[in-house]
Amino acid sequence: MEDMATQELEALQYIRYEANDAIGYITLNRPEKRNALSSELVSELKQAFEYAENDEACKVIVLRAEGPAFCAGADLAYIQELQGFGYNDNLADSTHLMQLFHQIYTLKKIVIAQVQGHALAGGCGLATVCDFAFAVPEAKFGYTEVKIGFLPAIVSVFLLRKIGEARTKQLLLTGDVFAADKAVGYGLINDIVPADELAGHVYRFARRLCVENSGQSMEVTKEMLARLPELPLEESLRYAARLNAEARGSEDCRRGISAFLNKEKITWN
Repeated sequence: MEDMATQELEALQYIRYEANDAIGYITLNRPEKRNALSSELVSELKQAFEYAENDEACKVIVLRAEGPAFCAGADLAYIQELQGFGYNDNLADSTHLMQLFHQIYTLKKIVIAQVQGHALAGGCGLATVCDFAFAVPEAKFGYTEVKIGFLPAIVSVFLLRKIGEARTKQLLLTGDVFAADKAVGYGLINDIVPADELAGHVYRFARRLCVENSGQSMEVTKEMLARLPELPLEESLRYAARLNAEARGSEDCRRGISAFLNKEKITWN
């Protein structure tokens, strides 16, 4: 079964996947179209993330891209084609993208966006749902859908959680394109890194997560942070207390506390 999944992954047309030093790299490889999100590309991304989530050689995932643009958003030629379709076909297509964003947001492993160029519309949404994002100074960001009569509907769910209502309204209702320094100020990306240092910076950050942190703890913490906003206060506290109690009995917690008490340095990977 694993060999079949590997063969299917190697046959992907728009995505490359490789794992090195416990880091799984998913690379958008449609540079001639500025890595625009076609239905096929979304399908391949979903397949690659599913593979990476179950890949024992991968502890942290980096999402990156070939060419000058990270992702230009939806393939507008494809969107124009869909306008001739019925509501159910369009709902199926938008659900396809929704599933990808939800998959990344709830993935068991940490996902880092390595943004080497512009991330616009759906491409900005793709970076938004990652757990961390680092970008070059020249990168431009923007949820530009309202400029063409479209809606930034799916990303709005995640953006409200990430940066709050006021800033979300500003970005989605204006559709303005903004620079990387503003993206940092808005809380959309974590840091700006010169282009010739970006890959190395992301690698070192990913390796730090691999070596210094328990993979199990990161997985549960990510799941917890995704669930807490939807729970009432008392229920969220009971949920947090339950996770706290469960963590104390885990093998990783036993190992970590033992190393701490014995003043031993622990390396998780």
